[in-house]
Amino acid sequence: MPKKKSKQTKKEVEDENPKQVSSDFSNDVDLDNEEFEEKLSLKNDHMVEDGDQGKKDKKQKKRDKNPKKKAPETDKKEVSNGEAEDSNEENFNEDDENLNEEEDNSSTTLDNEKSKKSDKPKLSHKDKKKLKKQMEYQKQIESLGSKAVDDQFTVSQAVKSAAQQSQFENAVDIKVENFSISARGKELFVNASLHITAGRRYGLVGPNGHGKTTLLKHIANRSLSIPPTIDVLLCEQEVVADDTPAVDVVLQADVKCSQLLAEAKALEEEISKGSLKKQERLNEVYEELRIIGADSAQARARRILSGLGFTKEMQDRATKNFSGGWRMRVSLARALFMEPTLLLLDEPTNHLDLNAVIWLDNYLQCWKKTLLVVSHDQSFLDNVCTDVIHLDSLKLFYYRGNYSQFKKMYVQKRKELTKEYEKQERRLKELKASGKSTKVAEKTQKEALTRKQQKNQPKKHDDENGPTELIKRPREYLVKFHFPNPAPLNPPILGLHNVNFAYSGQLPLFKNLDFGIDMQSRVAIVGPNGVGKTTFLRLLTGELSPTQGEQRQNHRIRIGKFDQHSGEQLNLDESPVEYLQRLFNLNYQDARKQLGSYGLVSYAHTIKNRDLSGGQKARVALAELALRAPDVLVLDEPTNNLDIESIDALAEAISAFEGGVVIVTHDERLIRETNCQLWIIEHQNIDEIDGDFDDYRKELLESLGETVNNPSIAATQAMKQAE
Repeated sequence: MPKKKSKQTKKEVEDENPKQVSSDFSNDVDLDNEEFEEKLSLKNDHMVEDGDQGKKDKKQKKRDKNPKKKAPETDKKEVSNGEAEDSNEENFNEDDENLNEEEDNSSTTLDNEKSKKSDKPKLSHKDKKKLKKQMEYQKQIESLGSKAVDDQFTVSQAVKSAAQQSQFENAVDIKVENFSISARGKELFVNASLHITAGRRYGLVGPNGHGKTTLLKHIANRSLSIPPTIDVLLCEQEVVADDTPAVDVVLQADVKCSQLLAEAKALEEEISKGSLKKQERLNEVYEELRIIGADSAQARARRILSGLGFTKEMQDRATKNFSGGWRMRVSLARALFMEPTLLLLDEPTNHLDLNAVIWLDNYLQCWKKTLLVVSHDQSFLDNVCTDVIHLDSLKLFYYRGNYSQFKKMYVQKRKELTKEYEKQERRLKELKASGKSTKVAEKTQKEALTRKQQKNQPKKHDDENGPTELIKRPREYLVKFHFPNPAPLNPPILGLHNVNFAYSGQLPLFKNLDFGIDMQSRVAIVGPNGVGKTTFLRLLTGELSPTQGEQRQNHRIRIGKFDQHSGEQLNLDESPVEYLQRLFNLNYQDARKQLGSYGLVSYAHTIKNRDLSGGQKARVALAELALRAPDVLVLDEPTNNLDIESIDALAEAISAFEGGVVIVTHDERLIRETNCQLWIIEHQNIDEIDGDFDDYRKELLESLGETVNNPSIAATQAMKQAE
């Protein structure tokens, strides 16, 4: 019976388990003794060689087993007559030899893999879970047909129908439904929807590190479906440092105007040489230049640069002679000059002083096109924005009004969501008490939520709604800053008397400067960049010595100074917890509690300081400052790396602090909330300003020749409503 023998032979090749093989061989009445002994000997040799490997070899054999099953199945299909069966019998010995070679190689490979694995550290449960999630996400992305934007990000979005695509080509609004963005497996947006209406000014807000900047970049590079009629510009990089004057860099941003001017100049030269045929084209070029307002282009460029703090001399200075911060201002001026259909700004106030922020705030209130801005400056968002987009729980939520109005609506929304969550939990408890399992109870509650969603959205089909999930407890993001109140000190506690100062080889910054504070002082230092605000603080704290005059301070005073570089002074080889434990002899839990109250996320408590972001380092430095229990706070741009909630917490802490306070900041709200008296540095001295912040703002804008808009009225009303 050759057919039966052929099948049993293939079973021997297919099955790699030695016990099953020997059993099959012994039960095969058609297999002659010589062949049986030979096969059994080869299998036993392999078992002896791998005997020490035990169960681990067995797992590897199961992995190798799958590809070997395919060959016999194919052979079974091909065996349709006696000739094929005879051919298969003749090739049996060769197949068997190949089988043994593969198993030997498999054994060797497994040994090598084991030796490599023994050298690698074992993955923790958390790491395994993270790796599994990334692999699952990658499979999901591949199944959705998503595209990888670069090595870091993957984007997927809903496919448009033919009718939607036709409308998309001429759309003036942006409408992207059900898009998802991930960064190396970490989800940033899941089934979110982006809606931007032409002519509106949007503020994009949400916790730091949740994807606001990522969203701007994906809009700018058109990874998301942006209509071709909309030109998008993201201001994110400083201009190139070369010999081009700042004003020319701004003017050259208008490519069409630059091309027409160059063409007009060439045509004028040809006509001057007697080529009158070009006159008609020259007239056309003049008309095009008139239509696009080329005559006023330079005046407009200089107005923008002036508002951002450039003097006439600086406007004509080559960009290579500016610092990175000033070149960033040139980049911002260029973006404003170009007036794209959609302008994207990511923390535009970070590189600006207070005067420039006031001008930009006033300028953008009259912005006629569409604006999307990310900012931590609440007053800026209040004054500029007509709408707020809130990034929360991997989705985007939309609110009409400025930031203060958004806060009021968001607080109400959280209250309602908390009530829904509590109601859901009571219902689940009742279901479990009635004898239902947790799984059944949750399923029942999900079905109830699904019915409620369908009732509220009757037009949507079931397949359009994602799977209904149970309501999650709303997470509260609480940041609480606190500076211990100091013991009273007799005035004067800190001051400068008849001080002159100049850096070596440079013109004097200060002449005959007198200034002093006591424990009740609340002072905000203002003035344009370059007048010496930071230098003034360093003179006040004794970090710099005056060339003439003296710095005086109470012998018992403790000065707490925080600036933009405080985070860089941390010991990089320690974790935040270790750093505070060493400095203040705190126990582990107290150190973590202090860091947590200043908004440092828990995982960052125990990683090295060198691996922290700028914002995280700033929080560690502020936590350290509070533990030093200062009598006087001297803060230089403390809000640069903080989010809105942390700036609110800082303002509350300063207001409650009973010591002296001196601040340099570009954040209008911090000045208003802390009731600081404004002092301005100008003409190599410092003077107190008569009036409040609004008076200073009005005077500044009028000095620049600007029409003064009154956002503070709208912002104040919104803040009162929010209260």
